[in-house]
Amino acid sequence: MPGEGVSPGAGRVAAEAVESVFREERGLLLASLVRRFGDLDLAEEVTSEAIEAALRHWPAEGVPARPGAWLLTTARRRAVDRLRRDQAYAARLAVLAADAERAEPAPAPDVSGSGPGFGSDELPDERLQLFFTCAHPALAAEDRIALTLRCLAGLTTPEVARAFLVPTATMAQRIVRAKKKIREARIPFRVPGPDELPERLPGVLQVVYSVFTEGYAASSGPRLQRLDLAEEAIRLARILRRLLPAERESAGLLALLLLVHARREARTGPEGEPVLLEDQDRGRWDRPMIEEGRALVVRALTGGPAGPYGVQAAIAALHDEATDVAATDWPQIVALYDVLRTLTPSPVVELNRAVAVAMRDGPGAGLALLDALAGEPRLRAYPPYAVARGDLLGRLGRDGEAAAAYREALELTVTEPERAALRRKLGE
Repeated sequence: MPGEGVSPGAGRVAAEAVESVFREERGLLLASLVRRFGDLDLAEEVTSEAIEAALRHWPAEGVPARPGAWLLTTARRRAVDRLRRDQAYAARLAVLAADAERAEPAPAPDVSGSGPGFGSDELPDERLQLFFTCAHPALAAEDRIALTLRCLAGLTTPEVARAFLVPTATMAQRIVRAKKKIREARIPFRVPGPDELPERLPGVLQVVYSVFTEGYAASSGPRLQRLDLAEEAIRLARILRRLLPAERESAGLLALLLLVHARREARTGPEGEPVLLEDQDRGRWDRPMIEEGRALVVRALTGGPAGPYGVQAAIAALHDEATDVAATDWPQIVALYDVLRTLTPSPVVELNRAVAVAMRDGPGAGLALLDALAGEPRLRAYPPYAVARGDLLGRLGRDGEAAAAYREALELTVTEPERAALRRKLGE
């Protein structure tokens, strides 16, 4: 709280400064503290104490020229004080530090000017190590996402819980479990070496992509989109892009997220109902975001065989470049899906390819491909599969079968906007 005798205006300015630095640089600050002390819990606790100290001192003393450096110095002092008081805790952290020194970490990329108040000399950008720690394959997939949102996106535990519609206590247990696993398994806080990076990087990218997917199409709840989650994922993807400029798939991931998120304003109607791509007002698409994404697609596809995120980004770019559905380059999109199915074969890729074939060759050709996938267990519980069949059957005039497919999709769909849209289709 602001100190006594401080004007409300000064307190408000200080609080806004703390909020700005904390939101933008929390991951950077936390990563530096974890790197130094080897413990996520300690780093989070002293970071919170530094924030509280800023709210007490800045209203009276003024916001420092380098607020991030002030917070880092304060947090480090608090950590040292705590370790002096608790020798057993200090001994355990010493073991973790020794493990880290033996781990032969790869050098972190040299990134400077990464945020307000921070310089590369006073606070090295160690978020990359924190990314790989949070996304370590030893952690359960749901724990990786939760920990990444908590540590790198800066969401509070209640915010992470709301993001995935679970009780705060459940999410707190999940985050505690992940931290305990890191501590007990002595997972090193480091960037994998060149021999490990190709194997480990896809897991880091997948975590960010999973966060975006939940924001793009919420798995449950009253809204189709969670724009806050989607934007956090884009922010994380931008950090990865800056930290791994030579990795083309980091460019591909960011490109994909930008090109898809550019349609956000047109994806829902006045009542929050979903609007299909063919019915969207393309004038509402975010053109600067599309141009940024297209430039990144070129980077992702240049210099060797493309990765799956680069290919998906190229597909998204073709959609965004077209003036309408009829003008879309469907032959090229089918060709890109042919590449994607060799890189990451899955029933969902086959489903999307079948829809593209239907646009290129007609609904009958697409329906034949969809029916060939009917035995896939993953698709039987996947609402978009039933919706796609209903759409193609309707286009072929087979209304009774189309209605049955839409009823099946309705039984599988949990978000209310999508359920309302399916009920309207059945009414038609």
